[in-house]
Amino acid sequence: MSSTGDKVKGMANEAVGNIKQGVGKATDNDRLHAEGKVQEKKGEAQQAVGNAKDAVKKGVDKA
Repeated sequence: MSSTGDKVKGMANEAVGNIKQGVGKATDNDRLHAEGKVQEKKGEAQQAVGNAKDAVKKGVDKA
């Protein structure tokens, strides 16, 4: 997957995770709240992978 694809998927996972957390908190659903936290962290990790790919590509392009 491209760095842009990783970043987009990461942003989407973060957004959905935040929504799940909010709904879980509003409805006192601990499971949904926890799922949201996990999905948010997954999104953050995907974005980090995308950023790392960009950094590597920029390093290779300069070489």
